[in-house]
Amino acid sequence: MKTLAYIGAASALPFIAFAQNVNSVQDLASFIISLINNVAVPLVFALAFIVFIWGVFRYFILGGSDPKKRDEGRQLMIWGIVGFALMVSVWGLVRILTGSVNLNNAPLEVQPVRQVR
Repeated sequence: MKTLAYIGAASALPFIAFAQNVNSVQDLASFIISLINNVAVPLVFALAFIVFIWGVFRYFILGGSDPKKRDEGRQLMIWGIVGFALMVSVWGLVRILTGSVNLNNAPLEVQPVRQVR
C-alpha cells in the first residue's frame, strides 16, 4: 500500500510543479477542468473497457467448464457495459446542459452593426 502511495505521489509531482505557475483562480479552475477532461475521463473509460475485456476473458477462456467462473465473467461484462452506459449518459447530460445554458468555451461572435440611412 505504501508503494502505491509513493507511485501516486511521484506521478502527481509534474502537476504540482505546473500548479506553481497559476496566476489566478480562473487559471486554476481551467487547469483542473482540463485535467479532468484530458486525464480522468479517458482513464475511467479505459478502466471500464479493461473490466469488460477481463469479463470476456473469464467467461470464454478461464470459465470454459466451470459455471462459477462463467458467472463471474458474465457479471464483469455486465458491469463493464453498465459503466460505459452510465458514462456516456452523463457525458450526454453535460453536453445538453452546456449547450442549453451556452457554457461552451467558444468566443462570442459579435455581428457588426449596420448603419441605417
